[in-house]
Amino acid sequence: MSFENPFNKQIANLFRARFPFVYVSTWEEERVIDQLRLVSQKLSLIKTPRHLITWSQTEGVIEDGKRLTRDTKAPQKALEFIEKYTEPAIFILKDFHVYFGSENRSADMGIIRKLRDLVPNLESSINPKNVVFTSPILSIPTDLQKEITIIDFGLPTFEEIKKVLRDMVEANRGNERITIDLIEEEEERLAKAALGLTLQEAENAFALSMVSRGRLDAESVQDILSEKKQTIKKTEILEYIQDQPKIDHIGGLENIKRWLNKRDKSWLESAEKYGLPAPKGVLITGVPGCGKSLIAKAISSMWSLPLLRLDMGKIFSGVVGSSEENMRKAIETAESISPSILWIDEIEKGLGGSRSNGDSGTSTRIFGTFLTWLQEKTKPVFVIATANNIESLPPELLRKGRFDEIFFVDLPTRKERKTIFDIHLKKRLKHPEVIGDFSRTESTLDELADLTEGFIGAEIEQTVIAGLFEAFSDNRSLEMKDLTRVISNTVPLSVTQYEQIRAIREWANVRAVTATPQEDRTEYSKLTGKLVIDKDDETNDDIRTTRGGRTIDF
Repeated sequence: MSFENPFNKQIANLFRARFPFVYVSTWEEERVIDQLRLVSQKLSLIKTPRHLITWSQTEGVIEDGKRLTRDTKAPQKALEFIEKYTEPAIFILKDFHVYFGSENRSADMGIIRKLRDLVPNLESSINPKNVVFTSPILSIPTDLQKEITIIDFGLPTFEEIKKVLRDMVEANRGNERITIDLIEEEEERLAKAALGLTLQEAENAFALSMVSRGRLDAESVQDILSEKKQTIKKTEILEYIQDQPKIDHIGGLENIKRWLNKRDKSWLESAEKYGLPAPKGVLITGVPGCGKSLIAKAISSMWSLPLLRLDMGKIFSGVVGSSEENMRKAIETAESISPSILWIDEIEKGLGGSRSNGDSGTSTRIFGTFLTWLQEKTKPVFVIATANNIESLPPELLRKGRFDEIFFVDLPTRKERKTIFDIHLKKRLKHPEVIGDFSRTESTLDELADLTEGFIGAEIEQTVIAGLFEAFSDNRSLEMKDLTRVISNTVPLSVTQYEQIRAIREWANVRAVTATPQEDRTEYSKLTGKLVIDKDDETNDDIRTTRGGRTIDF
């Protein structure tokens, strides 16, 4: 931090205004002390230079590494020392929350009374004196709520983390056992990836990469994401999704892939010269089993950002009043490790009932909190919401400005089915005894795609798996008849849920962008027996029920 950062300015103003007690809740105790040491001597901020004195239960009263007096480890003795001290000073009391009744402890009313008695002394002292409480836990007793002022101390900035990274790079350049291979953009990506960590955590992540891999390079991002995983593990609301598929492992949906590819790296400084903000997020709706969740997971590997899954069920669990706090904690955690991706699966199950009053307005309040954050968030948290029944969502969520785009994922086209079959066959056919005479040729894939008109992606994957079970049970290689037998015995979702799929398409026809590009959308459909062509051809009324979604090619 520099002298002129917001924290330094704010706390210096509080000191000059003779605010008696300031509370800074942070894990980075030493970083706070470093900043207060700067403030204590910066005349342009504080006007009167002050001594910086710390206290802890283990060391007592300390200034510049020296104990000022004996027998000050007891909190009462420390407060008496502050009361009698006559020179200008800033007193930092470490972990004083243990006397305030936090974490099921009983409050020490004698200490609290002494602090209240100390207020006139601090406010009217000839030389200015201020007390700062530092603790990783925010706990203020009711008796002191009017005397204590809370001030935020943010996590390290991009510049601070980048300095730590550069210092480590310079310190290890001559080390023959460590390879430093970073261009400027990769260095920036590493520093951005470490945002949300403390300086110590960031330094640990960089050091871990050097030790475990013997190098610091673009791949070190994964070590940083592993460190962030530790932060997320400590919450029970968010889940860190570690193993994400590659974007190339998703068949079709080229429109959304291109959209995402164009926004890669948009949270880096290189995007600032274009005046571009970080993207807000996307809402993906469509037919169940066609790749919505897969896309959400693949964005993480594509952008090299941590993926957090928000379980709406856990938001609403717990005692009355805890649901709103759970949502706030989830948002704070996602922002603390930004840039990050927040995935809300089946969002309609959590927010679809926000217009009802069956839960005394809890859903409405949570929805309002989420909606306000979604509109006004400034930190780079990319939100991916997936929904099957989008009609149950409140219209406020779908308004422009909440999400950058709404994408519709339909049944896979013939070309997409070929790609999906190719992906799953390639993924599983590795052993020569299983492959046998089976060949993944164009004609084979064409035949499979023709036979599976109306199949969703998940059904195609299960076709491959079930076909392999046929071969496995007979202890032989895979044959085409195994796959065709499974296909003939499958009743696809497009048949069993025809009415629901038709309703989704009708909704998406004018409200969403199709995830499949226009050139892949011309084919025959078993569902209607009619040729499906470009939606813009107004002579084909059937398009509205066969292949919904506004056609925009990115």
